[in-house]
Amino acid sequence: MNGLLIVDKPAGWTSHDVVGKVRRLAEQRRVGHAGTLDPMATGVLVVLLGRATRAASYAEAQVKGYSAHIRFGLTTDTLDTEGNVLTETHIVPQLLDIEAVLDRFRGQIEQIPPMYSAIKIGGKKLYEIARAGGEVERKARAVNITRLGCSGPLADGDFVLDVECSKGTYIRSLCADIGEALGCGACMSALRRTYSGPFSAGDAHSLEEIERSGVENFLLPVDMLFSDRPALTLTSERDEKAVRNGSELRAPEGAPEGEVRVYASDGEFLMLGAVENGALRTIKSFFEV
Repeated sequence: MNGLLIVDKPAGWTSHDVVGKVRRLAEQRRVGHAGTLDPMATGVLVVLLGRATRAASYAEAQVKGYSAHIRFGLTTDTLDTEGNVLTETHIVPQLLDIEAVLDRFRGQIEQIPPMYSAIKIGGKKLYEIARAGGEVERKARAVNITRLGCSGPLADGDFVLDVECSKGTYIRSLCADIGEALGCGACMSALRRTYSGPFSAGDAHSLEEIERSGVENFLLPVDMLFSDRPALTLTSERDEKAVRNGSELRAPEGAPEGEVRVYASDGEFLMLGAVENGALRTIKSFFEV
């Protein structure tokens, strides 16, 4: 079984839990995911099966969208409402004040990963160190926030952040940093991933739905991950054989320079390739071997 499964991750499940569930339902070991979601988070989780796992790094790198609830006047050790309270001021800023600081967090910014994260330092995951009462210095990482807006407040006093960002962005850290910039503190109270690359919440299915109808009924082809690249179809058996052997070949006449989706004459997706100086080479193959 090969392809993409777009899961609407439920709250309380880790991304690894979802992968384990899909492994059991699909009755195969070769299953992975693209982009970890915290247990409290819900929403779009791209799960890859079989040969599609070869595309994990591409799926992880795609832009992602989030709807995050931010609670002002409260800070915790985990940077979300599930952690231990560190400070509580009950100060809630006005929307205009929040919007006034948001521009500091748009574009490329430096972000320090939270202690409660799966990043490894010295062979240990940060959350393991944090749970043992420790804390270590973390280097700031460059992330890119391409969209950041705020609305609210909601009935419970929380505001909603609309975020589009790059791989590696911690929304919990973003909430905490916005609260610090406003001088009142803040943490994340809810999080939903609304899209990942080309896949939105409308494409996602619950685990109950998948279990009831079967994984195979929801699988999408892996080439959908590369829908922004032009398609190139090989018309000769010789060229197709060269691709299956991993050989470089002369690109078909008129082929665009850069990354391309390469298909066999019968429509089978063969690989993500690159056309450079009139030659076609393999970046990553996806045909069955």
